Formats: sequence, C-alpha cells, structure tokens
Amino acid sequence: MSTSIEFALNHIAAPKLTAPRFFALARALGLTKCEMRNDLVGVPTADGTPAEAVRKAAQAQGVTILTINALQRFNEWNDRRAGEARELARYAKACGAKALVLVPVNDASFRPTDRERREGLRGALRHLMPILVENELRGFVEPLGFPISSLRLKREAVEAIDAIDGGSVFCLVHDTFHHHLAGETVLYPERTGICHISGVIEHALPLTSLQDAHRVLVDEADILGNVAQIKALLAGGYKGVFSFEPFAESVQRASDLKEKLEASMGYIAKGLAR
Repeated sequence: MSTSIEFALNHIAAPKLTAPRFFALARALGLTKCEMRNDLVGVPTADGTPAEAVRKAAQAQGVTILTINALQRFNEWNDRRAGEARELARYAKACGAKALVLVPVNDASFRPTDRERREGLRGALRHLMPILVENELRGFVEPLGFPISSLRLKREAVEAIDAIDGGSVFCLVHDTFHHHLAGETVLYPERTGICHISGVIEHALPLTSLQDAHRVLVDEADILGNVAQIKALLAGGYKGVFSFEPFAESVQRASDLKEKLEASMGYIAKGLAR
C-alpha cells in the first residue's frame, strides 16, 4: 500500500479570506489544490466577483481549483434547481474548477417515500449529466451522514449513478465525518473523486447529535478514525487528494491557522507511516 498523500484546502477552513489570500495560504502550506465555496458570505462565487478574476488569482499562485462546493439540495430537482445548476456550472468552468460538489437535501421536512427518494436521486443525476458535460465538469456526489439526510449511504449513490450509466461523469465524495456518522462500512475508493477530512473530539455526545460545528482539524484526540479511513482508501487504490474541511469556528478564527494545519498534516502523515 502506498502511504503517499496529497492534501488540499477547502475555503471553509478560512472563510473570511479573500480568494487571493486563501490561495496564498494554501501555497504557504505547500499545497497546490483548493476547493471554493458558494455558501459563504462574501466569497467570490456569491459576491459577484467575475469568474475570470478568480481564475487569474488562482493561476497567479499556481493553484488548481478542484471544486466549487456545492449545489445544494441537488436531489430535489425542479426548475429552480436546474437554473442554479446551470449558473453554478458556467461559473465553475469559467473560473477553472474541475467539478461541482453535489449535496443532497438535509431537511427533516423533506419526507418523500423511499421509492420517491430513490427515483428523485436518479432523475436529478440524469438532468445534471448534460449540464456537467456541456461545461466539462465532473459531479462529486456527497452523501451526508446526518439522520435527516435524504442520501446517507454511498452505496445508494453508486447504485443511482450506475442506473443512469453516469460513471464517466459522477463519482463520490468520501467525507470522513459523514462516513462515520452514516455507519457505512463499505468504501468505494475506485469511485471516489475527492476525500474531505475533519476530526471530532467530542466524546460525550452521541453520533446523532454531532453537527458541522463540531468538525475540527484531525489530531490525536479524533474519534472519527480519520487515519484508518485514509489508510483504507489508499489501500483500495484511491489516488485523489485529502481536502481539509473543518467547520468549527475555533479553527476558522485561529490566529495560527497555518501552524494548526501543518500540525494536522504532520499528525496524519505520521499515522500513515506506522
């Protein structure tokens, strides 16, 4: 098994940074790949910054934009979602991104039958495929492990992708947090396009109570088994990046964020070497 690992940085780690400063942080860490977001206040994809400006900022730092994260509620397909998908896909292509992250409905009021839910997933992927192909993008489907999520298991995502013969366009996001919450044991390294990593150090809370706000950087106190998950993905042949996606304000507001990220990278690398 190869233990070589390439890290990337999701903008959620430093949501207050402008695109140029965010890319500069990545390069200061020795990273060349980043994920942009469209769900943060003031970020380029939401504040009207032209996509070409984002592309130039990334090129100036020698950074590749892996994804825009994300098309929300993608499996609730309607005219509004179609418009959002087209607009986001055009922006992603123009700024140089390689893929769109696709996030399912995570809303307790969304209560389709199991059959409707599965059919809705397949239908959404079928509608998304020509939009992504037209803009030369991949679609990274991200199951969410929360109890109320409408797509918790990677197995269901793979089944839906295969049902529409969409394997050349769609692949999975393996998120170490959501994988742990979902309790799914099967990995799909050969079907995975990107891995999101974050740790949790809350020992007292049940899994059903964990939220994005509990997601910190991975260290020795992590309860999610990040190193074990990463080892399993690598052993299965995964060759993509491991992108830091911490949502906790304690990380986002840290004055020594660069040092904390370096420490987390070092901890993971050491764990893989054991």
